[in-house]
Amino acid sequence: MPKLNDDQQIRQLANLELLARQVVEGFITGLHQSPFHGFSVEFAEHRLYNNGESVKNIDWKLLARTDKLFVKQFEEETNLRCFLLLDTSSSMNFPETGTNKLQFSVYAIASLMYLFKKQRDAFGLCLFSDKIDWISAAKSTTTHLFYLYAELEKMYASPKVNTQTNITNVLHHIAQEIHQRSLVIIFSDMLENSLDAEKQQALFAAIQHLKFNKHEVVIFNVTDKQKELELNFDNRPHHFIDIESGDELRVNPARIRDAYKASLKEYRHQLELKCAQYHIDLVDADIHEGYHHILNTYLVKRNKMI
Repeated sequence: MPKLNDDQQIRQLANLELLARQVVEGFITGLHQSPFHGFSVEFAEHRLYNNGESVKNIDWKLLARTDKLFVKQFEEETNLRCFLLLDTSSSMNFPETGTNKLQFSVYAIASLMYLFKKQRDAFGLCLFSDKIDWISAAKSTTTHLFYLYAELEKMYASPKVNTQTNITNVLHHIAQEIHQRSLVIIFSDMLENSLDAEKQQALFAAIQHLKFNKHEVVIFNVTDKQKELELNFDNRPHHFIDIESGDELRVNPARIRDAYKASLKEYRHQLELKCAQYHIDLVDADIHEGYHHILNTYLVKRNKMI
């Protein structure tokens, strides 16, 4: 993908912000039809007054309207820290036409960041492949939001070629780097360990490390369901090229489909068991579906942490 000049970057950044705003505002508008009926997307800014505490923060105007004593809550009392981890390895560039996994993840993350900002949650971003390529602090300012949008745009304008994933090492590093209890949200196709039992166990240990450090974790398993999980290709010989390693294979998908799906199903079953054991939300994120379940899942997890 060609590099963008300054004017193009500004336009792209504006488009990313606009898309995020449209996704989030549309989601908020539809909340009354969801299981979150009565759930405020904005931070709760008041709490009931407790007898004996200082009266300096009582909201007297609210007392006049409700005849109840409420205390104003300040941002630091209710602020939540979130870190978004984005897999930028070459496999995320699939498929070659239409919206790929990386673009889907960028748009989803941009939408979540917009929601974080709207709720005054602190949020940070980590870009990784076989190592951590870039990581930010967690802040809740508008300047920080657009700074992270710019990094997302920069990364997407120069996708990685022949770059593999090492999510295991990345999760161990993140578990050590984040010292305060946080919500860690991971966007990855999670395909690196699917056929290797030893790598699977290493991944599960890394996930456990995050939970041991008291972090809440959500994994969005980003896939092209029809092509990658169902192996839905024409019944004829195909030439497949591994985007990360460059390995090539000529095969008729129909001849290997059952064995392929059985292997992925077993890996997915083990991943689901481990996530359930560690109380981690594992969410299927098909790139051909919308972002509603992504925002829903975040709100559920966030509400549990408050």
